[in-house]
Amino acid sequence: QVQLVESGGGLVQAGGSLTLSCAASGRFLSIVTMGWYRQAPGKQRDLVALIANGGSTNYAESVKGRFTISRDASKNTVYLQMNSLNSQDTAVYYCNGRFGTLLGSRDVWGQGTQVTVSS
Repeated sequence: QVQLVESGGGLVQAGGSLTLSCAASGRFLSIVTMGWYRQAPGKQRDLVALIANGGSTNYAESVKGRFTISRDASKNTVYLQMNSLNSQDTAVYYCNGRFGTLLGSRDVWGQGTQVTVSS
């Protein structure tokens, strides 16, 4: 069983910053990718940022230059540093991980953390 535990969401004023954390625990052989998705009310869940095992990253166009994804491999933890936040960034942010296990590849989601940006 693999679990993802997120932290760091909250309320912030426009122009402010927040850092989200997501820690993976449980039984897995490897981490293929870890990333962040977000879902605003009435909208689909979209990719925000992704980091692969080799360190390559991918960002949504809307967050490029403002958000930075990073990881601490020793802690199986991924971070999302969010700067210059605006009201369009308000959403529930979900951590996602793709893991290699004895039973094959598995996708796991965190429980979600609310980020609210007030204007």
